[in-house]
Amino acid sequence: MPTDGPATVRLEGRAGGSPLNVAIGLARLGRPVGFFTKNSTDLFGRRILGYLQKEGVDTSLMVPAANNTTLAMVELDAAGSASYAFYTGGTADRSLTMGELPATLPAAIRAIHMGCYTSVTEPTASSLVALVKRERERCFISYDPNVRPSIEPDLDVWRGRINSLMGTAHLLKLSSEDAERLYPKQSFENLAQDWIRRGVRLVIVTRGSEGAVAFAAHGCSAAVPGVHVNVVDTVGAGDTFTAATLTWLEKHDALAGAAAADLDSDALRSLLSFGARAAAITCSRRGADLPFAAELKDFS
Repeated sequence: MPTDGPATVRLEGRAGGSPLNVAIGLARLGRPVGFFTKNSTDLFGRRILGYLQKEGVDTSLMVPAANNTTLAMVELDAAGSASYAFYTGGTADRSLTMGELPATLPAAIRAIHMGCYTSVTEPTASSLVALVKRERERCFISYDPNVRPSIEPDLDVWRGRINSLMGTAHLLKLSSEDAERLYPKQSFENLAQDWIRRGVRLVIVTRGSEGAVAFAAHGCSAAVPGVHVNVVDTVGAGDTFTAATLTWLEKHDALAGAAAADLDSDALRSLLSFGARAAAITCSRRGADLPFAAELKDFS
């Protein structure tokens, strides 16, 4: 009797999500990192918690909740590019309230990264924005919108969130796909200069197989080509680039707004090359399987 048929859907489950991937990437690159979210106590939430702890991510700030875990279904095309469908109604990570924010953050925290759909879905979005605005003078703030129209189809909401973080985010990193979707017919350079005028200190646009470009607030810029790799899939590539960027900035004493703004073209090129190489490694493996420091020892 056949085991597959029209009614059969075979799934492979993996813990993931954009900010979670960044946390895992930082841990694998040898950086001390914690993860803050509202996390379900259901089967999937327990797996997420165990995965983070196994990878060495500090989970002490996570807020347990009875709400279900968000589920994302990923479909790959022939080139390994991913499309997503999300099941998010009333889920834990979308239900974080102001009252659940930590009253203070540990003094050792030097940077906060936020992004993806929790930055535009309430009440979590307003709560996270309040947190980064509160901590902005003490911490380096990184933001990647990582647009998911299947969750929030109104692009004005995504543009509004970027606007609301002007003067708060030191680093704005986004994909060329997101830039072109949100700001059609505008050049990356013009977008970057506008954001820099409004307070961003470093803008990075990743371009998939075509590489990446960066613009620092004090006038320098750089671009690098993509790294050739046999692509298995692209899940987690952008998150890998973010983790690599924060790692490079920390290792080069540039994890601060003024220092990031001062990066010259050679430094920007080094940063982008490190990020591109890291992302290429992730693309060569199935799922968001981010690289370890030893795999990048010749590129830091």
